[in-house]
Amino acid sequence: MNFFNTEYFTYKGNKLFCDNVPLELIARSAGTPVYVYSKKFFIDRYNEFNEAFKSVNHKIFFSAKSNYNINVIRIFSDCGGGIDVNSAGELYRALCAGVDPKNIIQTGVGKTEEEIEAGINARVRLIKAESLDEIYLIDKIAGKLNKKIETAFRINPDVDAKTHPYISTGLSENKFGISSKDAVKSFEEASKLKNISLTGIDMHIGSLVSGASPYVEAVDKLAEIFFELKSKGIVLKHFDIGGGMGVKYNNEEPFDIKNFSELLVPKFERLNCEIWFEPGRFLTANGGVLLSKILYIKKNGDKNFIITDAAMNDLLRPSIYGAYHHIQPVEKEDNRKEIIADIVGPVCESGDFLAKNREITEMKAGDFIAVMSAGAYGMTMSSNYNARRRAPEVIVDGDKFFITRGRESFEHLLYDEKIIDDLHKK
Repeated sequence: MNFFNTEYFTYKGNKLFCDNVPLELIARSAGTPVYVYSKKFFIDRYNEFNEAFKSVNHKIFFSAKSNYNINVIRIFSDCGGGIDVNSAGELYRALCAGVDPKNIIQTGVGKTEEEIEAGINARVRLIKAESLDEIYLIDKIAGKLNKKIETAFRINPDVDAKTHPYISTGLSENKFGISSKDAVKSFEEASKLKNISLTGIDMHIGSLVSGASPYVEAVDKLAEIFFELKSKGIVLKHFDIGGGMGVKYNNEEPFDIKNFSELLVPKFERLNCEIWFEPGRFLTANGGVLLSKILYIKKNGDKNFIITDAAMNDLLRPSIYGAYHHIQPVEKEDNRKEIIADIVGPVCESGDFLAKNREITEMKAGDFIAVMSAGAYGMTMSSNYNARRRAPEVIVDGDKFFITRGRESFEHLLYDEKIIDDLHKK
């Protein structure tokens, strides 16, 4: 089989390592399933992105929805990045990680009154609005609190990012943002409000975008609106192109951040304002793996099944998107043959699989496997389905590793649940 080897996850001899730590050691120490992240990967990707746009005034806001472990958030904050939060829970996590509120932007298509109030009270850098109704509500809440808050509109540029329909966000048929044809009118209406300060124009065209061309098209469309607003006296301080840069899961070409910057920097220089980015997956996906143990091997007719202790509740992407994650042994054995098998979990759903009809090295019960590219949208999309406890998270730093989140206890599953005796009286 082909092995997914990188600078950060590589075989030394027959054993798979994360940086300088053998993954088998982590699997035995923390138990399985367990998420493992490379701190070095996170820092290197952030620095690569930052370096690519060094010629323009810019700010990178890590998208916490991709991986909201508070230590991961703290790593990007320590790098000098801001944090993009999409809910009150993510805001709470960012604040608990020690992030300066002035480095937090609050996004999301359906923010509640409580979430808006929390953001204003926390004095976040900015709250991004996705409709006129929302901007009116932000203004009303800010007035009630006797505060003024910076805001921006997310504009839908109606650009096809050519990605999975569930993660496409920049078409007019998607729920996100304000239509580009209504943008100028929306800004003009919002500029009359007293308790907000309109400072930016934003977009996000989708996730897993494979190349720069959709961004070029979208930036051109958004720049037209930016300059039309300027001609009407609405001068904006920032221009946010969102995130969504794709990563290599299987045979995809890696997203070329250098080419991306070469195409976009000349356009940004014309704007003469701060450029914002909101990458998440690009910074984390290939910096993480999900380790799992083989429980059973079985054959139904001609069909091979490898049953693992990791399930769809641990990693939802294969079930919900049909997403590919490379799977390989934590310890290679050269004399094993290749087979075709479904790699499945113990959850009571036919959709509980990590891979279908996958060519993989023959396994036996007790072996450990690594599900690669699991540093984004793994733990954050996990659940307690079947009353399964969510996995721990480990961060590797050179030759050391730290369990930054332990496995949930059974008591945690019932933390605010109790038997109501009155319900059971006869």
